Amino acid sequence: MRKLLNTLYVTIPGAYLSRDGENVVVKVENHEQLRLPIHNLEGIVCFGFLGMSPSLMSLCTERDVALSFLTENGFFLGKVTGPVSGNVLLRRKQYRMADSPEASLNLARLFIAGKIANCRNVLQRAVRDHSGNIDSSQITQVIANLAIKQGQVIIAHEMNYLRGIEGEAAQAYFGVFDQMIVTQKDHFYLEGRNRRPPLDNVNALLSFTYVLLMHEVRAALESVGLDPCVGFLHVDRPGRQSLALDMMEELRPYFADRMVLSLINRKQVNYKGFTKREMGGVLMDDPTRKEVIAAWQKRKQEEIIHPFLNEKIPIGLLPYVQALLLARFIRGDLNNYPVHVVK
Repeated sequence: MRKLLNTLYVTIPGAYLSRDGENVVVKVENHEQLRLPIHNLEGIVCFGFLGMSPSLMSLCTERDVALSFLTENGFFLGKVTGPVSGNVLLRRKQYRMADSPEASLNLARLFIAGKIANCRNVLQRAVRDHSGNIDSSQITQVIANLAIKQGQVIIAHEMNYLRGIEGEAAQAYFGVFDQMIVTQKDHFYLEGRNRRPPLDNVNALLSFTYVLLMHEVRAALESVGLDPCVGFLHVDRPGRQSLALDMMEELRPYFADRMVLSLINRKQVNYKGFTKREMGGVLMDDPTRKEVIAAWQKRKQEEIIHPFLNEKIPIGLLPYVQALLLARFIRGDLNNYPVHVVK
């Protein structure tokens, strides 16, 4: 098992990143703001337009530290990595499996079943923790509906039918998501999932945390030798991280959705950190992004018992563990992929 290292998130506009020996140095207006040893990092994620020295880029590729570049609101622009690692035989098996409709459908069913199961867990947790502040009967009804959808997913015989069930389940889940927000209701509410751009504060938080999760999952897949662009549920497109999107399905409710609800309900974020632009999109300011990233990093340090391995691991290693299990399944070492479902 690899050591749980840190991801450096750079959100300050105008920051310049450079190398000083074995250290990453962050400067703003030529004043040093941060210095970190390269061996403490597994990735650097830059938001907004930033400058970076060629020497630092070279050091990162040598030390297998992935560089990701995103816009201010989290739209992925590109990444820089070192030489492709991993077993070429594993990737060839991945490609052959992705070309098989039957094999792709099997994995797609598991990803979606895991997602629905974890969505049910989020709702059940809300009923348990906030029964006095929410309409428990309506949420309980959605929980029962999602259980039916989960059963339909397991026996789905065709990919478009599966996607239809997933869409219906997502609509039901996000249809009651607003009820799980029990504080700051005047400024944090969800009338429906939207993105590119997010049209309200809650969608802005969801989109941002999904971007953070995407970075974690993509890095995990690459670290075990899988191609993050070749998936089973999401269709291949140039520049699309299809396999990372596949694996995110099972992890989003547990990793991102629960954290967004906690940030709002515990008042760790407030409406002053969000700005609505002329075109309607909502953008978080830099202090709010830092607050979300700090909470994200803290959550990664929490420990859980992995239901398949029956071992205690930090939550931050969950994407890596799932990528490792997926690789073992593709190689033929496991009979099926053990999707992560929270108990």
